[in-house]
Amino acid sequence: MLRDTWVLFRHGVRTTLRQKAGIVFGAVQPLLFLVLFGPLFTAIGTWETLVPGLIIQLGLMSMGLAGFGVVFERSSGVLERLRVTPVSRPALLLGRVLGNAVTLVVQTALLLAVAYALGLRAPAGGVLAGCALVLVLGVSLAALSYAVALTLDQNLFAPVMSTAVIPLVLLSGAFLPMSMAPGWLDVLSRLSPFRYPLEALRELFHGRYANGTVALGVAVTAVFAVVSLTIGTRVFTRENA
Repeated sequence: MLRDTWVLFRHGVRTTLRQKAGIVFGAVQPLLFLVLFGPLFTAIGTWETLVPGLIIQLGLMSMGLAGFGVVFERSSGVLERLRVTPVSRPALLLGRVLGNAVTLVVQTALLLAVAYALGLRAPAGGVLAGCALVLVLGVSLAALSYAVALTLDQNLFAPVMSTAVIPLVLLSGAFLPMSMAPGWLDVLSRLSPFRYPLEALRELFHGRYANGTVALGVAVTAVFAVVSLTIGTRVFTRENA
């Protein structure tokens, strides 16, 4: 399985790196929010509060729509051809999501570079720990996206996922902390698994590492990863058996 995963991962990374414009384009919206909304936000908050929200937004948009690749592979017959090869079924998923992780790392690095130029002063330790948390979250979300792409009708994936991503971003508190929201909206946001990693990320960017918020964010991310990767692997195994 490791060899199959490596082969698919390497192929995916090479394909992605040949499409540099696509990597940059995928980060355009968070970058625009950073440049155009950031100076306004700093009047009521800090860069260390805003940037983690934009990173979560980036992860949701980039990894949440990762399943587009499988939609095209299904329609072109690529998955059908892979099905008759001896490649490990879990590797079909792992190779893809790890390739998506490289894209997320590059996009996040680009966003952080611009953020530091504008005024972000988060400690290096907090940024690295936060990026590790986001990477696990992104891989998990990509696995779930692939599962949805293989389950839904090919024509429904785009509208369903595009519609779902927007409320998930808003309910996570990406633009403003949910502590500022009305009570009913704050309660609703607690049902989202993305609120807790975001709150942990904000703590890490402020240089606060050992507290309950960070621990809860790590725990929720770990549970989400287990659930998402399990679902993704089962769907890939069933669809490609």
